[in-house]
Amino acid sequence: MAHPLMPHATASWLVDNTALSFEQIAEFCGLHILEVQAIADDTAATKLTGRDPIAAHEVTMDEIEKGQADPEYRLEMLKGPEQVRRTKGPRYTPVSKRQDKPDGIAWLLRNHPEISDAQIGKLIGTTRNTINAIRDRTHWNIAEITPKDPVTLGLCSQRELDAVVAKAAKKAGIEAPKDETIEGDREALIEELRNERRVAAAEAEAALAAEAAEAAGEAAPEAEPEAGSAWPELPAEDAPAKPLPEGAEELFKKKDE
Repeated sequence: MAHPLMPHATASWLVDNTALSFEQIAEFCGLHILEVQAIADDTAATKLTGRDPIAAHEVTMDEIEKGQADPEYRLEMLKGPEQVRRTKGPRYTPVSKRQDKPDGIAWLLRNHPEISDAQIGKLIGTTRNTINAIRDRTHWNIAEITPKDPVTLGLCSQRELDAVVAKAAKKAGIEAPKDETIEGDREALIEELRNERRVAAAEAEAALAAEAAEAAGEAAPEAEPEAGSAWPELPAEDAPAKPLPEGAEELFKKKDE
């Protein structure tokens, strides 16, 4: 739903000149009901001068009278405020980045000579005179200009730059450069996914084979323990004691003495 161009000023006028409820005014102006109440109580942070929405052709008096007669009625605007559209012209660049334009122009002239002056001017938002001055090295600040990527400087996006380069290369009959790293990463990712699928398929087959063997009552053969890894077997309780070696009894006697 469209709202008045100056909602707070319009709400102030409606509060002073109509019998509409706060809820109707808040709905029409796109405000919170507490904001309308603050305007009515004169406790708003700023003093507002009322703006007549009838004179601004945003609502008619008949619409206001309908709202006054029925508190549940919601006012409708005749038309929304006209949107401000930027006229056709050079690309807008923030003030903080305008000093970086010559660096971006120099980078384009050095790395992409196939791009026309018109395309550079539209991409970065500059003039032909500036481009020619940098190309001919007659710019007033040529000593301080260092070629830098306009994407890194924030003068344009990588997608816009790639589109301009591709269009200029096609027009000049030059094959547009391709990023091989992206293709390599893509192939590596595809190969990795294929390996993961193979491993998953092998694991699924092994699980199915184990389930089938278990259902048929076939136990999988146990792996034999490695040599030296098993505990020695203990003798049985009824087994006779092994005789001591010769001279062992005399050694025990000497130790006891």
